[in-house]
Amino acid sequence: MNAPRTTGSQLPPPMAVLLELTHRCPLQCPYCSNPLQMDQVKSELGTAEWKSVLDQAAKLGVLQVHFSGGEPTVRPDLAELIRHARAVGLYTNLITSGVAANKARFDEMVAAGLDHVQLSIQDSDAATAEKIGNYAGAQQKKLTFAKWVREAGLPLTLNAVVNRHNIDRVGEMIDLAVSLDAARVEIANVQYYGWALKNLAALMPRFDQFEASIATVAAARERLKGKIVIDYVVPDYYAKVPKACMNGWGQRFMNITPAGKVLPCHAAETIPNLQFDSVRDRPLAEIWAKSSAFEAFRGTDWMPELCKGCDQREIDWGGCRCQAMALTGSASEADPACGKSPFHAQLRGMAEAASHAAAPEFQYRRITPRVDQKSDAPEPVAG
Repeated sequence: MNAPRTTGSQLPPPMAVLLELTHRCPLQCPYCSNPLQMDQVKSELGTAEWKSVLDQAAKLGVLQVHFSGGEPTVRPDLAELIRHARAVGLYTNLITSGVAANKARFDEMVAAGLDHVQLSIQDSDAATAEKIGNYAGAQQKKLTFAKWVREAGLPLTLNAVVNRHNIDRVGEMIDLAVSLDAARVEIANVQYYGWALKNLAALMPRFDQFEASIATVAAARERLKGKIVIDYVVPDYYAKVPKACMNGWGQRFMNITPAGKVLPCHAAETIPNLQFDSVRDRPLAEIWAKSSAFEAFRGTDWMPELCKGCDQREIDWGGCRCQAMALTGSASEADPACGKSPFHAQLRGMAEAASHAAAPEFQYRRITPRVDQKSDAPEPVAG
């Protein structure tokens, strides 16, 4: 496979765009992937601006749009945006916690043409799930939301983020997905950058827990073959090879923040000195083809010699740039998840030390609640 071409006229279009409609969220997960500095409500793109983004994405050749957040269902215009996305030919996926929308709001989304729902869970055990998300009553809301999805005939993916507090129940989470008639379940270990890095010691599973989860997933795949798709994302700190983050930086994917900044991945703002263009200032196609942030780590030219000489360089694309930044101080280093990285042993040592220490209390995100009359749940505002 050849490295992707990077000139504007030859660069293939992205397959998908993720729209972070808002950073507001009722949950306060200690592994929250939103940036440390979250966008305020007053800075969010308006309905007309998001529609323009959808128009530009479709014209560019994007196939899928993922509506995310924060919690996207706190936006009262979500159904209108879904309807517009469908009108311009985009496949629509809702990524949600399932706790902020009532039945009437959900029915509006279905009527607007929603294609798929990806629902997050924090655990199969309600008490632990609600402690992780710091939201009493969340589990029942999620189960109810999942029921609505299947009653509407929409395909459902269950996304379970696992850590030391719930990884021993991976089997139960898979069984929960089956009971909810999900077509797919993604068991994803926490990725440690941003807010999750603050909670590394509280979240990192032990290696024996990780190994047991691998065996559990393998057995479930055999037992449930043909019934449900089970994806498993291993914790990078225990990995030997890096993942192709976002299928390669600037190659398949765009992320647009609530305020309109266009990122190669949702954590890209953790890398200093990158300049991110806004859809308020520059056309989306131009950002995709010519933005300095997208060009920074696209392809293989940027790679250190360790990566350039590796036969996996056009498979893993150097791994995660944000993780390299967080753990080595340079986004241009090889991902420490790679066994060839000089930082790999240090990474494993950090994981072992954190996982065997007594787990501290979670550091939750600070939020200020307010009530949206169109929702049946508090609509917090990032503080």
